[in-house]
Amino acid sequence: MLDQKPSATRRIPIVIATVVVGGLAGFAALYGLGLNRAPSGDPACRAAVATAQKIAPLAHGEVAALTMASAPLKLPDLTFEDADGKPRKLSDFRGKTLLVNLWATWCVPCRKEMPALDQLQAKLSGPDFEVVAINIDTRDPEKPKNFLKDANLTRLGYFTDQKAKVFQDLKAIGRALGMPTSVLVDPQGCEIATIAGPAEWASDDALKLLRAALGPAAASL
Repeated sequence: MLDQKPSATRRIPIVIATVVVGGLAGFAALYGLGLNRAPSGDPACRAAVATAQKIAPLAHGEVAALTMASAPLKLPDLTFEDADGKPRKLSDFRGKTLLVNLWATWCVPCRKEMPALDQLQAKLSGPDFEVVAINIDTRDPEKPKNFLKDANLTRLGYFTDQKAKVFQDLKAIGRALGMPTSVLVDPQGCEIATIAGPAEWASDDALKLLRAALGPAAASL
């Protein structure tokens, strides 16, 4: 009998370890099914994934950090305001390929990126493409306007969301992890590619990739 007690005692840590390992495995399974799960596919966005696959080989150099869409995803219909304070929505731009950019004056990489976005707008904007740069400063509404004016960035349209809800909406679908954030959006409002951080949008690398995304529409650009 005395020989059996140590054996029973030794079994207790084994049982506890089994429970802990089982719990961790369950957590890992839930994590994999939840947080790491790709957004559910929208059949209307399959063309955007095809575009992403087509331009993926061009995501190098100045735009190497772009992440191509691997599953069909329609973006939320982001809401914001224009320079006159009128309500605007992402769906107002349907029919155009967009580079949607979120920026703020307190974000140093954002400020450095803005001249390239302004140049991109000058080079590619038209009936088929537009840069939609949305400022999310939440305090002084004049500060971002003055920044653009002082830097002579006059080609970009001015869009703002002083509640920064556009950032939260993109964060909710895993497409905004920091600032700046840019999403390349097809004419149906579907994700083609996303980048966290700045890029040289007026570079040859970026222009070649964006023209490829536009396809025949870029022939005159």
